[in-house]
Amino acid sequence: MKPIDHVSADVVDASIRIHRELGPGLLESVYELVLAASLQRMGYKVDRQKPIDIDFDGMRFPGAFRIDVLVDDRLIVEIKSVEQLSKAHGKQLLTYLRLTRQPVGLLLNFAGATMKEGIRRVVNDYRSPD
Repeated sequence: MKPIDHVSADVVDASIRIHRELGPGLLESVYELVLAASLQRMGYKVDRQKPIDIDFDGMRFPGAFRIDVLVDDRLIVEIKSVEQLSKAHGKQLLTYLRLTRQPVGLLLNFAGATMKEGIRRVVNDYRSPD
């Protein structure tokens, strides 16, 4: 299994290629579809719109939320196509990471002039191996 930093670098590289080719302005679902297919072609296990159950106060809520893209069962990718990312978008991803006990997620906004300005890496008590 590849290190999480390698997986996230591959996702970022694929996202930059997709943005250069397709440009900004498409629906999030289009970027999700193309990114998932690109990552699968690279050999990654990819789940789109993966339903996640949550437990709260002794109750279970099946499919309480959906992860846009889950790569190799451990990297959460939240895709946006908005004018500007807000703090709420980062908080949303951090909550997903906490609830799924995953260390790293990527928030990708495809609406900018360049993809570089739309990439945020979010960590949940993650410690990179030295």
